[in-house]
Amino acid sequence: MNSELKKKASFRDFPPTYWIVIVFEFFERGAYYGVMSILSVYLTDMLGFSKTEVGTIKSTIQPLLYFLPILSGAIADRLGYRKTLMVAFSLLGIGYYLTSQVTDYLAVFVFLLIMAFGAGTFKPIISGTIAKVTDESNSGLGFGIFYWSINLGAFIFPLVVVPWLKSMDWSYVLIMAAIVTSLMLIPTLFLYKEPEREKIDDSENSIFAIFGDIGKKIGLVFLDWRFMLFIFIYSWFWILYFQMFDSVLWYVQQFVDATALNNFVSSVTGLDWKFDVEHVTVVNAFTIIVLQLLVSSIVKNTKALPTLIVGISMGTVGMAILAFSNNIWVFLAGIILFSIGEMTAHPKYISYLGLIAPKDKKATYMGFGFLYGFFGSFVGGYLGAWLYVKLVDNPMIAFVRNSVPDAIISDDIKIPDLIAIAEGAGITKDQVSTHAHTAELWLLFSGIGVFCIIGLLLYQKFIGARDSSNF
Repeated sequence: MNSELKKKASFRDFPPTYWIVIVFEFFERGAYYGVMSILSVYLTDMLGFSKTEVGTIKSTIQPLLYFLPILSGAIADRLGYRKTLMVAFSLLGIGYYLTSQVTDYLAVFVFLLIMAFGAGTFKPIISGTIAKVTDESNSGLGFGIFYWSINLGAFIFPLVVVPWLKSMDWSYVLIMAAIVTSLMLIPTLFLYKEPEREKIDDSENSIFAIFGDIGKKIGLVFLDWRFMLFIFIYSWFWILYFQMFDSVLWYVQQFVDATALNNFVSSVTGLDWKFDVEHVTVVNAFTIIVLQLLVSSIVKNTKALPTLIVGISMGTVGMAILAFSNNIWVFLAGIILFSIGEMTAHPKYISYLGLIAPKDKKATYMGFGFLYGFFGSFVGGYLGAWLYVKLVDNPMIAFVRNSVPDAIISDDIKIPDLIAIAEGAGITKDQVSTHAHTAELWLLFSGIGVFCIIGLLLYQKFIGARDSSNF
């Protein structure tokens, strides 16, 4: 083999445009995960929305991030990446800023939708640019740095920026995200170099031609029931993942006593540090940053489906661990194990997807692989909020109503207000909290993980991949 083909990829192999989009990805994902690390709590505690209202918002905006790239990627290929990036960053900045300035439910919903359209437009441009400015010799390293930048942003922003801004005003987190994404317009305009695009006939450049082509691809893939069924089964696991931004945050705020961790960190660092809801995202991202290379090296030669099932099993056990104790160390163990399961499963999902996609249409099919996030976030937002209210909030409300019959307690009372009523009647917060069925909540979600595993096993047995050697 030619020695040039054996040459290892290095950082110097990448053009300036590559590093510019890595910077874009770091700041955009940092802003996004910074906001998402507190958004559900901000909407319930600061703006007074009910959890089911928040579930409706999250089940609308998050699926858009996974479906819009089908459209925005095709549009960018025709209109140009720079123009599409300008639109994306503009929508992100406007959406974040306007959300920070309003408190009305409908207004927040609409402005978060604008943000979601921006994020969904942005998503395929970065990976598309990287694919165009790398080749077979360095694309592995190029995309590795890309994924690392995502988790680095998700780690640094919630760890450092969010607590500082939140201590002044929670809305400042949204303003920060607006500023960060808006500033990305400057390098987009002056530094980003448009990658070469395949020349498309003018007749195929019209909006009707674009959406017609997309419609054909959607029809082709969606009618392949084997392919779509596998994505749908795998998406059940992602119902668990999306709880990290909703029900897990509400649980941490209400039930997890982080005093032991706070004291430990403070004694080691000398800082007056406190664990809060945004640090759930930090734990997930940090685990992936530290262990991804190790996990990848362990599973790189293992068969796709068994490894996928092992990863989902680990994530399911991680979620189940939350059912046994609200101790901070137990909680951290559960989140870390879930994160290891996530990083074990997902690369093998992509590998297995390639096995069940028709060889002559693989590129088209793989473009729809992210629909697991569409299904998982759509169900996860609604289901997480609904189950949390039914199993956690409602039993506590019923207990206080029975214990304080003279109090006027509405069905949608905020839990801090409920605790205040209880404490006014001589009932402690711990007494109220013991009536919440938190264990059942996490075991139910773990059950979804078990059904996902069973579904994958049945899929392999009765349908299977085209290349059964990878079972």
